[in-house]
Amino acid sequence: MSVDKVQGEGSVASIEAIRAAFPALERTHAGKKVAYLDGPGGTQVPRAVADAMTDYLFHHNANTHWEYPTSVETDAMIVRARATLADMLHASADEVSFGANMTTITFHVARSLARKWEPGDEIVVTELDHRANVDPWIAAARDRGLVVRMVRADAERGMLDMDDLRANLNSRTRILAVGAGSNALGAITDVKAATELAHGVGALSYVDAVHYAPHSLVDVREIGCDFLACSAYKFYGPHIGVLYGRHDLVEQMDVPKLEPAPDSSPERMETGTQNHEGMAGAAAAVDYIASLGVGEGRRARLESAYAMLHERGQKLTETLWDGLSAIDGVTLYGPTPDRPRTPTVVFALRGMPSAEVARRLTDRGLFVSSGDFYASTIVGRLGHAEDGLVRVGCACYTSAEEVERLVSGVAELARG
Repeated sequence: MSVDKVQGEGSVASIEAIRAAFPALERTHAGKKVAYLDGPGGTQVPRAVADAMTDYLFHHNANTHWEYPTSVETDAMIVRARATLADMLHASADEVSFGANMTTITFHVARSLARKWEPGDEIVVTELDHRANVDPWIAAARDRGLVVRMVRADAERGMLDMDDLRANLNSRTRILAVGAGSNALGAITDVKAATELAHGVGALSYVDAVHYAPHSLVDVREIGCDFLACSAYKFYGPHIGVLYGRHDLVEQMDVPKLEPAPDSSPERMETGTQNHEGMAGAAAAVDYIASLGVGEGRRARLESAYAMLHERGQKLTETLWDGLSAIDGVTLYGPTPDRPRTPTVVFALRGMPSAEVARRLTDRGLFVSSGDFYASTIVGRLGHAEDGLVRVGCACYTSAEEVERLVSGVAELARG
């Protein structure tokens, strides 16, 4: 089967049909069609998402919990949005809340939880994570006199060191903050196993699924985590963050809030008037992904769609890895394609800083990310704190032709 086909149970979605839904792909740069290979930093948006946001703003825009029609319609939209994201996360709708982004949400959760912890209690974070799942916990520790332990990553293999995780958990641990997918290396961590280890010492588990959720269907029940956060703009939606919080825990949290504001889960996690159009867009993004699959019910369609896209993403990753590996002067980092990973590949080109590589690829219509991607600890461990790495990410709209163009472009740069 062609890499540009997505095979599902009884359906095949062509790459052309998928790409037609994304107006951004019509853009050209320097006379070339743009290949958006920057998905790990934020994906493009299908028309259906923009239409949902526009429809809300033009026809239903209001604040919540009042008696007139647009307010009632806004309340109903929010209920639908929670239910839609709950289907994606395999959670209950009353366990799904929204916020500005995953970083802001994590600061809010960390501050709230730490209010009940005692000086000397411990928080465990990891070297592999985006700083959004590290620095909020460090800030909470500083405010409350807590101890922060950092779990090592196996930089050579691009994976979390699970033995070191075990060694850092103890009876004083209050929470483990761990990423499901590395936005820098594409590595997937067994967060179910990590959560079980945390629960084994009586600690909570907070999972960063920002990079994981666009590529693997989240199942908070299977993971068993207490909290999980992701961002809709990484899976074809607008800039808004999403939090799963276990209902009984959220009901007990000491959340900073206004006295008259709702005090039950999930609204008690949402401070002030929310981004209603963002909620509508996030739900539309989930429905767009589901539209690529088949089955009875949204969750079943999501399972089908993710399976199809995973198969295609795996082939694109293999093409990327094999092609870049053959270029003299290119060093690849992270797990090989035969190990659990996302379709995100990072590399360095000898003698050229990552920003310069990215700039020169832009001249070829290839948009890629460069730097440390806010995963500064692991990028530094790999020896690229100063020059950074080049990151190439495949999304649902990435074609085999774009990947081949990328490999050819890097090869040209390597030849000088």
